[in-house]
Amino acid sequence: MEIRVLRYFLEAAREENISKAAQKLNVTQPTMSKQLKDLEYELGQKLFTRTNYRIKLTAEGHLLKKRAEDIVNLTDRTLAEFKSAQETYEGDIDIGCPETPSIKYLARAVKSIQKEHPRIRCNLHSGNLADVTERLDKGLLDFAFVMDYVDLAKYAYLDIPAQDIWGVIMRKDDPLSRQKSLSVKELYHLPLICSRQGINIDFPKWFGSDLDSLNIVATFNLSYNAFIMVREGIGYAVSYDRLADTYENSDLKFIPIENIPPSNMKLVWRKTQVFSPIAALLLEELKKEQPS
Repeated sequence: MEIRVLRYFLEAAREENISKAAQKLNVTQPTMSKQLKDLEYELGQKLFTRTNYRIKLTAEGHLLKKRAEDIVNLTDRTLAEFKSAQETYEGDIDIGCPETPSIKYLARAVKSIQKEHPRIRCNLHSGNLADVTERLDKGLLDFAFVMDYVDLAKYAYLDIPAQDIWGVIMRKDDPLSRQKSLSVKELYHLPLICSRQGINIDFPKWFGSDLDSLNIVATFNLSYNAFIMVREGIGYAVSYDRLADTYENSDLKFIPIENIPPSNMKLVWRKTQVFSPIAALLLEELKKEQPS
């Protein structure tokens, strides 16, 4: 299975048309068709269903697409790392991160190194813990920002001097917005909008065996849409502070949850990671944020 053929396959899957894919990759349509048929023969699986006008992936084709994307991305990253090792400080740094105000430390570090090395580019891959650690484990990321409940036995890490406070985002015209805080018990009586990661990782610590008693009316992966649902009166979003606009003129308000410890942020990387020069440079810059 050749990388070149996987690129053909991915382009054909994106275009849903072999002729268009061949044109974009500057190869002939018969050449691409033969390569894709040879790939199907090699795998012993039909990857496409074909009509006169388009092609569609089979179930096996969707599986290969996911694998091929990882293989091609990892190949491209490896080539870029070797290229950057031979040249000046330039190239891409790929970082996985959740939604958190603590990313300001990354932003400061990137800004600092780009002043001297403007050809460095930082690529952020936003997602929850499962999303970013999966990409990190596959070698598709240089680093990942994670909360402190990640399994640190798997990774090397750097503590980031920031904490995120848990609370509830609600409409400012809600009677509860006049409270200084909410207890965990009060959450049982509210229609909650919760992150799927929170339900699986944080909530069992807060609610224990009573987790099923919660009235969870919606779930989310990233929070922007959750705050729209709050504005429309669907429920109350359980979230970190400073993710939503809750300033004076906002229609939303953040109320902290009592007796829930804040989450600490860490930068993690694979213990076997071999850093490119620019990734090492960023790590050194982030270390400057460590308390003395």
